[in-house]
Amino acid sequence: MTLLTMFAASGARPSLRFGLLAWLLLAVAIGAQAQQDPGPKPLAAPTAAAPAAPAASAPAAVVSASARRIYEDARAQLLQIRTLLKTQNSQASVGSGFLVSADGHVLSNYHVISQFALEPERYRLRFASTDGQEGALELLDFDVRRDLALLRVVSGSLGGLDHGLTGRGALTFRPAAMPLAKGDRIYSMGNPHDIAFAVVEGNYNGLVERSFDPLIYFSGGINPGMSGGPVVDEEGRVVGVNVSVMSFAQQMSFLVPGQYAQALLERGRKAKPVTAPAWPRLREQLMVFQDELTQRFLAQPWASAGHAHYQLPVPQEQFMRCWGRGTPADTKGLEFQRSQCRMEHAVFVNDAIQTGYLAMSHEAYDGAKLGAIRFAKQYSGSFRNERLGREDKFRTAPFCKEEFIEGGAPIPDAVRQAPRGGAESSGAALRSPGDGLPLRAVVCLRAYRKLAGLHDLSVLVTTVDGATEGALGRFDARGVSFDNALKLSAHYLEGFAWISKNKNKESRELR
Repeated sequence: MTLLTMFAASGARPSLRFGLLAWLLLAVAIGAQAQQDPGPKPLAAPTAAAPAAPAASAPAAVVSASARRIYEDARAQLLQIRTLLKTQNSQASVGSGFLVSADGHVLSNYHVISQFALEPERYRLRFASTDGQEGALELLDFDVRRDLALLRVVSGSLGGLDHGLTGRGALTFRPAAMPLAKGDRIYSMGNPHDIAFAVVEGNYNGLVERSFDPLIYFSGGINPGMSGGPVVDEEGRVVGVNVSVMSFAQQMSFLVPGQYAQALLERGRKAKPVTAPAWPRLREQLMVFQDELTQRFLAQPWASAGHAHYQLPVPQEQFMRCWGRGTPADTKGLEFQRSQCRMEHAVFVNDAIQTGYLAMSHEAYDGAKLGAIRFAKQYSGSFRNERLGREDKFRTAPFCKEEFIEGGAPIPDAVRQAPRGGAESSGAALRSPGDGLPLRAVVCLRAYRKLAGLHDLSVLVTTVDGATEGALGRFDARGVSFDNALKLSAHYLEGFAWISKNKNKESRELR
């Protein structure tokens, strides 16, 4: 038999994306499950309805003379960005931004203004300067992949001036031909926790390793409310934009490299203001991103899991990190080895959707000490305990197909022609495992309601060749097209095999 499937398509807001890389710590501390959303989660800004939790205590920072100079030179260009309810002055989110042109263009994070971008009929954008002036903002463009937004001060929004902040100047960008060296001093600015504008002195520590997109590692304590604020060099030139922090750590923060902010400014400076919900533009950007992500992932060969009998799909760690653990050598019951791998970055769409990432895990079991009956009970229980999601406001319920697979047969045409709520399938010649390892597989898709053609994919697999031995694997891809879901499913299934085609004859007969 062949696998597959007929899929059916059927309080306070973030001011700093929180927890980039944090899943690594959580996975070790509490055994995070592979289906949970990954690290970069927004951290709510303080409001009366949902006060922010107090930050962990840290040594008091000493502000240098350079930091004072940097702040004084840049303070006229610093802004607080507020998302307000349309019918009242209650703020739904706060973040930071900075002027980048004499025409009133402002850069910030997408997640700071995401509520307005998706529901402009309910929200409006305002700015506040360091000297207390306020005015309206309009959204021109955004780069959701890199969490950036380009805004502009609305003409006449403050005192009848041309654009409200005439004469304040603009921050410039450090040239790409002048890269920073590890250890260089850089300075982050913004309005943390809606308390006051601030400057944080820290160090440039290069780019985060094994990140799909470049991300600067900044050793400085940025806080919620500083999202979208500038980080500048000793000459006051922008090198990055505040975006996220690592949870359960001190002085570990992350920045979007300035080159992407500069590119967004050049691309969108003459754009018309966004006045309708931005879902179509989001979809366009996410479709491009998921295609690049899929192509780069499929181009990588599988790494070895080190199992004695099974070849199990373990990714290369080019833009993922893997962690593993196992039972002690003197375990008297079920023995297992576990591996969990995932990307450390997800694309923030709104509070309910973080997408654009891959994750996988496997557990290899040895139940020789239990016997076949007790092993079968625990083994099947592990399969049933996996959660595959449910219907919500933004995604359909998962549509799943379960089959037992014999290796070598192509995926049937019925699968490629199945309903998928979006783009037509290419009909690529995808194949299931080719060396005969029998698998029980479940493949599920959840369609995005407002991002047509994008799906969340989950593939759950167990080997079924042994009475007291087996492996369970799971693969998740968030925000992929139907075609790419097929390709990723086939690629994952092809990662399961026997180490030798002449594997123990008794094992085969036990099926």
